[in-house]
Amino acid sequence: MEDFIKAGFTVIGTEASENKLLSFLKENYPNVIRDTEINLEELKAVLGLPIDEKVNGYGLNFVGRNFARAKYAQKTEKELRLNNKLSKNIATTENLVLKGDNLDSLKILKSHYSGQIKCIYIDPPYNTTNDEFVYPDKFDKEEAEVLGLANLSESDFARMDFSFKTKKSHNGWLAFMYPRLLLARDLLSKDGVIFISIDDNEVHNLRLLLNEIFEEENSLTKAPTALIWQQAGTTAGHFAKAHEYVLCYAKHKESLPFFSLSDYGEEQIIAHGALKKISKANPASEITFPKGSIDFDGDSAKFTGTIGGSEEQIIQGELVFENGKLAKDVTITAGWAMKEQVLSWLKGEETFDSKGQKVVRFYFNSSGILWYEKERGTIHPKTVLDKEVVGTKTGANELQELLGGNFFDNPKPVSLIKFLLSLLLKNDETVLDFFAGSGTTGHAVMELNKDGGNRRYILCQIDEPINENKPAYQFCIENNLPPVISSITIERLKRAGEKIAKDIEAENSKTGMFEEDKKQVPDIGFKVFDSVEAPKLKVDDKGQISITEHSTDALSRIYNMIFTVGLDEPTQVPEEVVKDCIYKIGNHYYITNSEKITSDDFSNAIKNGKVFIDGWTASLNGTLQNYKEDVKIVF
Repeated sequence: MEDFIKAGFTVIGTEASENKLLSFLKENYPNVIRDTEINLEELKAVLGLPIDEKVNGYGLNFVGRNFARAKYAQKTEKELRLNNKLSKNIATTENLVLKGDNLDSLKILKSHYSGQIKCIYIDPPYNTTNDEFVYPDKFDKEEAEVLGLANLSESDFARMDFSFKTKKSHNGWLAFMYPRLLLARDLLSKDGVIFISIDDNEVHNLRLLLNEIFEEENSLTKAPTALIWQQAGTTAGHFAKAHEYVLCYAKHKESLPFFSLSDYGEEQIIAHGALKKISKANPASEITFPKGSIDFDGDSAKFTGTIGGSEEQIIQGELVFENGKLAKDVTITAGWAMKEQVLSWLKGEETFDSKGQKVVRFYFNSSGILWYEKERGTIHPKTVLDKEVVGTKTGANELQELLGGNFFDNPKPVSLIKFLLSLLLKNDETVLDFFAGSGTTGHAVMELNKDGGNRRYILCQIDEPINENKPAYQFCIENNLPPVISSITIERLKRAGEKIAKDIEAENSKTGMFEEDKKQVPDIGFKVFDSVEAPKLKVDDKGQISITEHSTDALSRIYNMIFTVGLDEPTQVPEEVVKDCIYKIGNHYYITNSEKITSDDFSNAIKNGKVFIDGWTASLNGTLQNYKEDVKIVF
């Protein structure tokens, strides 16, 4: 690396860049600069300098805070290796699954995705009675020296050691979450939002931490402290616990439009009170409604949607009558609620309910009138997400149906994640989940894309080993999978995608289905990357410099360059120009094993675009020296 710098090459991936401290502080530590003035105590904390613990102020202080901040700034020693075996539809998919510690994965993602992620959803490990987290964050003296925190005293280390090993340690959990949330903020787009599922143990501490990282005014919920979603009552105490929380913060709330449910399905609108439920009609024998698909025999009515499906379905279809005519096959009986309003509306007259609110539409199913829609402004979601929103099916039931077992504690239902994502992801945005667990977020994105959208997901999951006495272990063995949690994540994504594709194909094959009404199967694939040790320079006793042994395939080296350079979308498949050496995306050429290519190969690439050379496989030979003004070296 130093040789390339001394030889005059432009080197990417080093820390030797121009000083951008001020912009860095504004972007990543906005609490340091308030009202154009610097908070010296906060700045000292950022820089790892001793601070006066007696300074008064309101905020969240915890053992290991400075340590955690330093972990955020520390460069990762990992890189990615493409896993062809576990990937699905690798040539076409735009979804990513990164296996490994999410602290490393988030740092790798940052080069390209900084400011690009529209939505982050995480369900982090809750602070329960476990002795320690599975995530390998190091908090010891050796690591402190690496991070430049050598000024910590013996008593500081003693407190940290106690905090990080004690059950239910708030300090340890917060120090674990802090650097990951700082990176999450870096990745969010200006109008992006983070949703975090959490329980009672840390909801208040987490809110204080988020207030610091995202600033309190960017919280999307003021009272109560979070979204509340209801579930079956568990663990009886004085009260049976029947809810959890979802904390919601924007990157910049002023850049975020108000949430509206208008575009996301009638069930959600109904559940949030935008539609008024009215009495059901008399038995269906007195009413004739269209059956099947979209045809309705009659000039006086128009049918949109599809009537059919399960009898439990709240809205089976929508029957919209043209104003000015009565539908010849519909009988308005005395038993109907709002009979006069229905007749008035069908005649094309302005119609108002008993509270004087204008009625703009009635909804019907095969049993009669179910709902009417009132004229009103933007329909906002409520802070209490009840069962009408998230449904009655649990995440455990969904895993049982897909995998034949429930291998996670309290997995979230697809309907919950689908609802949250639908507030932000319109069609072509990306969601990140860096505690992927059972893969619910990826499943929810594929479900949303049944509307023809092209939403994408990035999931991160550590390769947590599964104990041999767990049912999940046997599941992995039976399915020829490594017995780690990420195997369950990936298998769930595969099976969920296959089910979605099968259901769509079955619907498309129905008799009478017009070609233009058939749905496209969404992107049900994903590229899987393993986290591996990056190459390192080592010096022997004689002062000879060499690179640590590192065996990886050429395409993985190319992908690492793409992630590091940050110009091209890492979900793309680069075109191979020279086998195992030169690949391109657009007019960007990525070269590995450069000693194997000819001068003409270099010349052609330079002539046609920008050229990036893998520094770990390059040798400082005469051929490369000739092109040092035209190429960039990537480490």
